[in-house]
Amino acid sequence: MAVTTLGVVGGGAIGQAVAWRAAEAGWSVTLFDPAIGSGASWVAGGMLAPLSEGWPGEERVLEFGAASLARWPDFAARLRTATGVEVFVADETLTVALDAADAADLRTIADWVGGYGHDLRVLDRAGVRALEPALARTVRAGLLATGEPAIDNRRLLEGLRKACAAAGVQVRAEAVEDLDQLEFDQIVLAAGAASARLLPDLPVRPVKGEILRLRHRPGATPVPRRVIRARVHGRPVYLVPRGDGIVVGATQYEAGFDTTVTVGGVRDLIADAEAILPGIAEYELSEAIAGSRPGTPDNLPLLGRRTDRIVVATGHGRNGMLTTPLTVDAVLGELAGSPLPEARSADPQRFTTTPSASPLSSAPGGTR
Repeated sequence: MAVTTLGVVGGGAIGQAVAWRAAEAGWSVTLFDPAIGSGASWVAGGMLAPLSEGWPGEERVLEFGAASLARWPDFAARLRTATGVEVFVADETLTVALDAADAADLRTIADWVGGYGHDLRVLDRAGVRALEPALARTVRAGLLATGEPAIDNRRLLEGLRKACAAAGVQVRAEAVEDLDQLEFDQIVLAAGAASARLLPDLPVRPVKGEILRLRHRPGATPVPRRVIRARVHGRPVYLVPRGDGIVVGATQYEAGFDTTVTVGGVRDLIADAEAILPGIAEYELSEAIAGSRPGTPDNLPLLGRRTDRIVVATGHGRNGMLTTPLTVDAVLGELAGSPLPEARSADPQRFTTTPSASPLSSAPGGTR
């Protein structure tokens, strides 16, 4: 096709990935962000877990997440070829239960997700300890998702920066105040929780999340090989391995754009993580950080065309890392005039005719 111009507003993982792939497809791309890669994408844990987070009644969320998970191997391989950056840090996800009610929930998830053709294995206490012997002896059951890996979000951002540069994306460290003032043939709005500032009718809101990074110290309990997820005192907690330690997350508050790390948030994350992996008491607390996830009423993104010139790609909530590959394919499809069928459930126009669902998920793993 003839070279046409594309403006991408937002420099998180979604915006950079769209800019990179669009430039490779022949677009002349300019990316706008005053602090590229510093928002929710920088704070994220990196779980790719649509199956173990599934819950009956959330069929569309499961289908969307599973479709994106299936695209991750090719997406990561393409990024590795372009930049040499490897993003995967774990191959599996293990969700554990501390009491009978949570163990029953694991069986419910396994049965329901299995009905859609995905394999999850329920493990007894001995099975869990055989895989991760450092976990607490109070763990009584587990749910193993062998096809749910995890990525290092900061490696991903590093790779996307390199890929954008190699593909010729122009980066402008500027805030956009008015989309109508951008003189491009097409515009992609990927500004995360701030997207509604530019399109006020978008049903996207900031949802605060706090995350800790713990650095492994010599002699301390080894880092788990898998992503570990659990619920402690009704609060979801996850531990994602990194080369030098563990990412522990994440709190969730409806707090606007406040990204202050609170004492209570740090206290709860440490206490809940220690209930699952007691040995983390010997780790170094190297970072406490918070970000604003872009939430929507039904936990699905807002992904598709809004006008003949504007495509939106926002509202990914807790699943921005997971849904990046599908989002990129969907945006490229919109730009080419061929909408992606797998992204139909994320149509941003759906709220004009469909009543809003509750903003909080009923799944036992917590809100998305």
